[in-house]
Amino acid sequence: MVIAEWIFSTLRSNPELSIFLALAIGYWVGAIKLGSFSLGTVTGTLLAGVLIGQIGIEISPQIKSIFFMMFLFAVGFGVGPQFVRGIASDGLPQAIFAVLISVLCLMSVYIAAVIGGYGPGIAAGLLAGSHTISASIGLATDAINRLDMTPAEIQQQLDLIPVSYAISYLFGTVGTGWIIAFLGPKILRVNIVEECKRYEKEMSAGAPADGMHSAWTKYAVRAFKLNTPGLIAGKTVKQAEAASTDRIFLENLRRGGQIIKFTEDTVLELGDIIAVSGKHEALIEWSNRAEDIADPELLNIPVESVDVFVTSKKADGMSLIELSKQSNARGVYVSRIRRGSMGVDIPVYAQTKLNRGDIVTITGSKKHVDEIIKEFGFADRPTSVTDMVLVGAGIVLGGLIGAITVPVHGIPITLSTSGGALIAGLVVGWLRSFIPKIGTVPSATLWFMNSVGLNVFIAVVGITAGPTFIAGLKTVGVEIFFWGLFATGMPMLLAPLIGKYIFKFDPVINLGCCGGARTSTASVAMLAEVAKSNAPMLGYTVPYAVSNTLLTLWGMFIVILVG
Repeated sequence: MVIAEWIFSTLRSNPELSIFLALAIGYWVGAIKLGSFSLGTVTGTLLAGVLIGQIGIEISPQIKSIFFMMFLFAVGFGVGPQFVRGIASDGLPQAIFAVLISVLCLMSVYIAAVIGGYGPGIAAGLLAGSHTISASIGLATDAINRLDMTPAEIQQQLDLIPVSYAISYLFGTVGTGWIIAFLGPKILRVNIVEECKRYEKEMSAGAPADGMHSAWTKYAVRAFKLNTPGLIAGKTVKQAEAASTDRIFLENLRRGGQIIKFTEDTVLELGDIIAVSGKHEALIEWSNRAEDIADPELLNIPVESVDVFVTSKKADGMSLIELSKQSNARGVYVSRIRRGSMGVDIPVYAQTKLNRGDIVTITGSKKHVDEIIKEFGFADRPTSVTDMVLVGAGIVLGGLIGAITVPVHGIPITLSTSGGALIAGLVVGWLRSFIPKIGTVPSATLWFMNSVGLNVFIAVVGITAGPTFIAGLKTVGVEIFFWGLFATGMPMLLAPLIGKYIFKFDPVINLGCCGGARTSTASVAMLAEVAKSNAPMLGYTVPYAVSNTLLTLWGMFIVILVG
């Protein structure tokens, strides 16, 4: 008992320790899985904070403001390329779809708040929980602090946010995944497994018979001596490469005992020894045309695998099969494509189109890899250095713009400094997709700013609301759970129908768009498991980028609507 009291007293005297305790417990609890369900780190941290807050700990509100602005800038930085691309190019239908679904999400909460007679605090928590958009809590908090209420009334509303959030979050997570993965195909009246097989076949048009993925990812180099006339000898390098049924490339050439330089127009001669790269099976085929020999010097070709951040306007919108026919794509093999702030893996199909901002993992000889990097983007090699000038100046500039207040019918409308940080992140992230020198924010830093930034904010919210959480639970009542069912379910039940009849999306893309429009990565992962394919991910990224921005901003709008 004495030890417990000493710990409680120390936490009260050193509130920073309580934040780290909430993070430790929250990340541990959030990672526990029951089947395919887990609370997630945000909910785990909130509940840990509420529990720790029962002992009465005072924390400066400035702490959560600092970390929340850092989080919002990182969110904008990550989704910037896809957000702008969705609005400005061929992703426009998906972007409009995301806007429509986001509005439905807002309206479902507004309807629940009006009928249920809820104030801005409960409504903001209901929005954040039913649509699992924890980031909206920060903007809602800023908006509530500006309401024409007494300090006590404002605090009462703020204390209700985590209560309604925690109650509505459970179905917001599980329900969305269940609706999209299991009800979605029934609503569309399709067999999602068969639809994915059909879609994959269409997207693989132009690829080798055994699939694009295998043909583009297995890399080997072997040496051959040209002893037989009429097969390879007598042909140009370009003709010899084209004669194979798979992608193969000449990497080195020895003639007369010397390794010489060559071009695609160089004519191969009897006695030449050539180093050829390609798929293993294709190289076995070549062993029937030439003598397979060992030549360590000839095979001493620097090979590397590197992530390329695509910035080229030329590459934007081009399919892999189109890019493979470019002269500077010789000897390069694609193994992975990641897209968006979540680094979602995009299927590697022949007809998969690259976007600016994609991170493409390629393998090949250093010479060919360097040519690709020079033409299409820059090497996203691991680094631990963050351009803090970019981050600091971006947040300040965005905050200054967000602080501007415009009165509309006597109501002060402002993005707030937090909303300004989000917009600044969007702009900077978009600019970096074609001006890489603008600054570097490594993926590890983005993870920290995204995950830890948000969870520190949530920990402070939970700890601060801890003493009044139980009382708030009694005030909110169990009916908030059912309003959460409505707020989560209504947009998601309508979304597949809107995608089918208004936007005419392919069923596979449709359900991916639905998950993206609700910023629910878990639901699309569940869909991919049911469909036995990750093809729906192709419809996820643009809606996610748009909705992640709008649903966050809705935290401010719901307060204005019901306040």
